[in-house]
Amino acid sequence: MTSQARIRVLVVDDSVVIRRLVTHALSEDPEIEVVGGAANGVLALKMVEATKPDAITLDIEMPEMDGIETLRRLRKLHPQLVVIMFSTLSERGAAVTLEALSLGANDYVTKAANVGSLNVSLGRLRDDLVPKIKQFFVSRKRPEPAVGKPATAAPPIPAQRPAIIRKAVAIGVSTGGPNALADIIPLIPPAFALPVFIVQHMPPIFTRFLAERLQNLTRLNVCEAADGMRVEARTVYIAPGDYHMRVVKKGADKFVTLDRAEPENFCRPSVDPLFRSVADVYGGAVVAVILTGMGQDGRLGVERLRGEGAWIIAQDQASSVVWGMPGAVARAGLADVITDLKSVVPEIMRQLQ
Repeated sequence: MTSQARIRVLVVDDSVVIRRLVTHALSEDPEIEVVGGAANGVLALKMVEATKPDAITLDIEMPEMDGIETLRRLRKLHPQLVVIMFSTLSERGAAVTLEALSLGANDYVTKAANVGSLNVSLGRLRDDLVPKIKQFFVSRKRPEPAVGKPATAAPPIPAQRPAIIRKAVAIGVSTGGPNALADIIPLIPPAFALPVFIVQHMPPIFTRFLAERLQNLTRLNVCEAADGMRVEARTVYIAPGDYHMRVVKKGADKFVTLDRAEPENFCRPSVDPLFRSVADVYGGAVVAVILTGMGQDGRLGVERLRGEGAWIIAQDQASSVVWGMPGAVARAGLADVITDLKSVVPEIMRQLQ
């Protein structure tokens, strides 16, 4: 797709009403062109060949060929095609969506339930779906700092940073996060002596399934955080959907707290509240990691943490699904190291030596 061309989108859903609604919402954006609609995966595969879309919105539950089987075939035939899954906000929807992401879906949106009016439904689609599609077609004009090197504008260079005993790891991630976390969490040694706090932008239910999926990949303890949980070593805390997660200190102990304060950076959970609280409790004794994701959630929190002396790792552009969040940190000169995904855990471990 050229910088002047519109993003060509194919809409796939067995509901005529949903196809029309999605088409209407997308067509209102001047940068998007809907090239067709299909009622099931069989028709969708044929239409992909005929219309050559840049992106496809794909429902999960469909007759003849469902979204998962369609996705499998698309990834074999058209590996570069951007696929956005449509999911329900339910246990089955969460489980199948995580499966779809593991099979190569680029992102997902949840279907609005009982929104009441056409205008509300259209507004929800514009707010949720349009940015999810457009994030994959942002022109990459800015050069990326070299892999494994300190960010250009981040003084002082790593060799000059004072040695600090690290006491916690905090991770912020969004688009591409479930697969990124599935790659790095198993690399953390079972005897890892620090707590790990993670904000992954996800709705309720989805974060519980994410925690369960990660638990199956590691001997660390992985949980969807609950309000009042005592912070323990060897434990990975996942912020639950629709709640900000923070860390507080009470006497000699530290605890997780949850709240539904206003979204930050249009997100709840948001990375920034977690990072601020971690800075309050641990000061600079933190390794903070910003992984793949849209937007710039976490940048302000990173700025606060780095001011305390925390070590900041940003995922590089080449290994990110979307270089929004880590790119914002890197361009602000706040990253000590910008590295590919497979090197993130070795970087964390290096800071603990």
